[in-house]
Amino acid sequence: MSVVNIWTEKYRPVAFDEMVGQQEIIRRVRSLVQALNIPHLLFAGPPGTGKSTLALIIVKELFGDKWKENYLELNASDERGIDVVRQKVKDFARTKAIESIPFKVIFLDEADALTKEAQQALRRTMENYTSTCRFILSCNYSSRIIDPIQSRCVVFRFKLLEKKDIKKRIEFIVQNEKLTAQDEAFDALYDASEGDCRRAINLLQATAAISPDITKDMITMVSSAAKPADVRVVLDYAIAGDFVGAREKLLDTMLKDSVSGTDIIKAIQKEIWNLQIEPDIKVRLTEKTGEAEFRMIEGSDEFVQLQALLASFVLAGRGGA
Repeated sequence: MSVVNIWTEKYRPVAFDEMVGQQEIIRRVRSLVQALNIPHLLFAGPPGTGKSTLALIIVKELFGDKWKENYLELNASDERGIDVVRQKVKDFARTKAIESIPFKVIFLDEADALTKEAQQALRRTMENYTSTCRFILSCNYSSRIIDPIQSRCVVFRFKLLEKKDIKKRIEFIVQNEKLTAQDEAFDALYDASEGDCRRAINLLQATAAISPDITKDMITMVSSAAKPADVRVVLDYAIAGDFVGAREKLLDTMLKDSVSGTDIIKAIQKEIWNLQIEPDIKVRLTEKTGEAEFRMIEGSDEFVQLQALLASFVLAGRGGA
């Protein structure tokens, strides 16, 4: 297992009470598990919010020590063809469970990566083997799952974790790993992770490899994120009409901190709302920021697009669009 994933697995919750966030989902799922009869489930939501962890907890609560014999996990992004559904899934689904529970559980992670043909094959498998198997599907975008599968599942929509939830989990890890962390470091971890608990833990682990004393600056360095203060200087130059100064400061920030263009765009989008300009201008600049990000994702040169975006800020500072 890679270094980046050790803490994520080591501190994975093993019971419903250990999970943070998603309390309403946990309450509903726990009642289904206690009845020893779960339907097919579909977990949809952003990464790092507890979908895979909840699937594991369900299986361990149902089967206890025998959970490995009654559980099959497949990552659909790696194995997403129709042959996987016809062979691995069907072979596992048609056999009875070892324990007293009358069904086994198949967990399909990243199910939205399954091809349409594989999803069509899966819908029939879910129908035919309901008596011996239950499916738990996990995806980031439920809209990519065909309607016949969604109608066969109880859908749970996960949301990004709040700051208090991530802080609770990080404090638990800090205490167990005998680290020290400033309050500002927790804020920096949350800002860098954007509600993704897995990313927060990975950043904490990478930072702890440098020093057991976790600080805000160390988190910013490890996350390779643009410092808000530096981005603010760039935008202040642009709004003041100094395009050359803004361009030079932007280039210096990208090279000094090794920050990608898409990360700069995200930092700019956040800082726009702190600028002392009219609200309608902020709205137009946010729109320009979205256009620049789209072009970069489509393959345009990052620095050219960022310069064009800075030009929009200069024009906005002069009263233009």
